[in-house]
Amino acid sequence: MTSLTKKTLSGKVAIITGGARGIGEATARLFADHGARTIIVADIQDELGQQVATSIATPDCICTYVHCDVSDEDQVKSLVESTVQNHGKLDIMFSNAGILSKSDQTILDLDFAQFDRLMAINVRGMVTCVKEAARVMVEGCVRGSIICTGSMAASNGTKKWIDYCVSKHAVLGLVRSASKQLGVHGIRVNCVSPAGVATPMTCDALDKGVVEVEEFFGAKRILKGVALRARHVADAVLFLASDGAELITGQDLLVDGGFQA
Repeated sequence: MTSLTKKTLSGKVAIITGGARGIGEATARLFADHGARTIIVADIQDELGQQVATSIATPDCICTYVHCDVSDEDQVKSLVESTVQNHGKLDIMFSNAGILSKSDQTILDLDFAQFDRLMAINVRGMVTCVKEAARVMVEGCVRGSIICTGSMAASNGTKKWIDYCVSKHAVLGLVRSASKQLGVHGIRVNCVSPAGVATPMTCDALDKGVVEVEEFFGAKRILKGVALRARHVADAVLFLASDGAELITGQDLLVDGGFQA
């Protein structure tokens, strides 16, 4: 297995959706630290996204921000095609953009307007990112890596947030099917599934501070002594994006501190 070094992603061109904060931002910074030539930070939070891209860019790493709502197929297609036009190829797609449930919905009180909005981003948006990235990788004969953000909710039922749980099960099905269909082109498709991480989005959804969220989810893990943070998930994404994972595809890499155990 190839070790991860500061040149692990040397020469690579990557897109990270949902890259303005949280797991996406942490991954963008890690990719830059490990030699990525070009990183496209895609999000709908323009001010934050631009700040992140500007702070990452160096003479050795091009990092730019692109506004992209992943629920809009045309915007995703434009994002991917402009990346190839401007930078020659696409090696890595980290399809990370997603949202959480707006309420503690169960099947008995499911609001389909909320359900449809969440599915448009978490499922349709994820499928679109995988489709468009794979299309240009096949056309460019690139043995690329596509990574999707899943969740421990993809492997368990939940007592609430049913819309979110359903969406993450769909993501896992996407990864497993797409990996089988794209393997012939040398394209790897994997999923990274964290347990609860105290990202700004999670803290907002739970209306709790970082420490409270870390304690809330930490109580459910068997591995004690360290809080699960965005950088831990980013480490897993970096591995799946690297040549060190060149024979790994169709997998769901759990970053959960033993929750599933």
